[in-house]
Amino acid sequence: MSVDIFGDVIYWTKTAIVAAGVLASGVQHACDSGSDTRAPQTPTSTPTANTNPCDAVELRTAARSAGGPDKWAGVIDQDAPWGVLDSLWNHRSALAHGQLSPVSPNAMTEDIGDIAVLQDEGDLFRALNPYDLLDLGLRFTPNDSGGYDVARTSSAAFRSPLGDRVTLGDDDTSSLAMGFTFPFFGESHSSLFINSDGNLTFEEGDNASTPRNVSRLLSGPPRLSPFLADLDPSVSGGVFAATLADRTTVTWCRVPGFGMSATTTVQASLLTDGVVEMAFDKGIELFDAIVGVSPGRTGTFHAVDLSQAEANTGSTGAIGERFSRESELDIVAVAQKFFQTHPDAYDQIIIFGNQPLVFGGAFAYETTVANSIQGLGQPTFPVSPEFRSQELSSIVVMGWLDKYSEDLAEKIVGENTTMGVLAHEVGHRWLAFFEFSDVDRQRSTALLGRANAHWSFFFDSDASVMEGNDIEDKGGGMFETVAAVERYSALDQYAMGLRRDTEVPAFFYVESPTNVIPVEINTSAPQVGVTFNGTRRDIVIQDVIDIEGPRFPSVDTSEKVHRQAFIYIVSPDTEADAAEVAKLDRIRSQFETFFDTATDGLMRAETRLRPST
Repeated sequence: MSVDIFGDVIYWTKTAIVAAGVLASGVQHACDSGSDTRAPQTPTSTPTANTNPCDAVELRTAARSAGGPDKWAGVIDQDAPWGVLDSLWNHRSALAHGQLSPVSPNAMTEDIGDIAVLQDEGDLFRALNPYDLLDLGLRFTPNDSGGYDVARTSSAAFRSPLGDRVTLGDDDTSSLAMGFTFPFFGESHSSLFINSDGNLTFEEGDNASTPRNVSRLLSGPPRLSPFLADLDPSVSGGVFAATLADRTTVTWCRVPGFGMSATTTVQASLLTDGVVEMAFDKGIELFDAIVGVSPGRTGTFHAVDLSQAEANTGSTGAIGERFSRESELDIVAVAQKFFQTHPDAYDQIIIFGNQPLVFGGAFAYETTVANSIQGLGQPTFPVSPEFRSQELSSIVVMGWLDKYSEDLAEKIVGENTTMGVLAHEVGHRWLAFFEFSDVDRQRSTALLGRANAHWSFFFDSDASVMEGNDIEDKGGGMFETVAAVERYSALDQYAMGLRRDTEVPAFFYVESPTNVIPVEINTSAPQVGVTFNGTRRDIVIQDVIDIEGPRFPSVDTSEKVHRQAFIYIVSPDTEADAAEVAKLDRIRSQFETFFDTATDGLMRAETRLRPST
């Protein structure tokens, strides 16, 4: 099944417009064309079936991966741009492979007051897709369309020698020069980047900590992924690379998942004629991953069952499979079911449930499904018709209602109350993505923290719900965090279209922090009472505008009422508990008041399903 995420729409990336294979912007991604003019050699060596060279080398061992400060302590989400690509592809793939039932025209929905109750009838959760490539091999072959076809081989065939050990940390990358020019999706490359997270990229490395999902495969650089997952080779196992005249081979030998003892062993071989071979060990213990190849910066993914692939014809887009051990909420299906019985009048839908809805280390998450606002540091793109709405721009998944408190003062995750978590996820519709022109007039991400979608721990965000902290400058290069998660700051409100640029006072971040007590890093969640030293760097809003451009629509014409629908999902064959629905309704009502205060009365959250005025 081939999917073009946005149809014939030209879509924006932060640094380029991608259309018909053409990149055009102030930042150009140069194709890594090699200068080697030798004719490609036909690969002559063949792998030895069922022989894994990792068994013959000494590898480091560790009981459990744990690199540095806890990566996820107090973390609300791992939201990053282009999550909608993941949502749309997962929805389409699940329907095509029978892992999700289509939403019935007679779907079971009910409004209880201002809460929309949706019954799961096998149409709201995608079935798990277990990893099934143990002791198998794959061969990706260039096709006449400029893309790739894939076929399964009968058993894992690892190539020798392993080559040299590549030293990689957690979320790390290393460049490697190949001894030939490798053709990949119509482009030629003489070097590649080996990324710790089980994949290879061209043109640029990938050391991001953002979710290892389909959107990362599609929207990033050209990539081949024998096992795209959160791996940590800094603790145990090893990564090896061999460059020969007829091939380049990279092997991840018993590399553990981050924070886990379970490991994976996979190999990718790049042959001079553009063929990509992958081998998967029979002892793989990790089962959540993406396997495939992608031209990068694409909206097209050909989803296949790789374990059954005999001669799958791909297209010019990506081709592969996503494996997951969890049954996951399908937000596209939720939107479809909701809009069958409700008007197309909502900017954002907010989803709770009577069971866990959020997995993968996050507490809650937001997906921006459309964006027409310029100057946010986000791409602009239309809503897909599959959401059955032309007004919807954002979906928030809060998850299991039981984990939330009605006590407005009770902290439920890190420094966040229930209102703090909800305001945080709602705020991801606009925030936090600003880059700026630094003191050297260079583009900088120093304001940003986790996934480049939250404020940095060392940014004085005035206790923004979008993270960062309220930082007190104590003089002499000494600082302390004194408040967190209280409001939308003036900078936040500018992004939301509520303030003019002239109404945003100067702000600052702390550069090169030292003596951080207790230990925190720029991606850490907010925490009050942390002290540190560093250099104060003051910024004005024009520094942001110089990079992102002015916000459009401006405050003069931007929306000041944010229409939201609160949805409660109940399990199959169960009824909505009246007490639980009443609890959610109180949270909904509390949020209107909180949002009004957090925005200084400049924006109103309208959470009634059918307001009379």
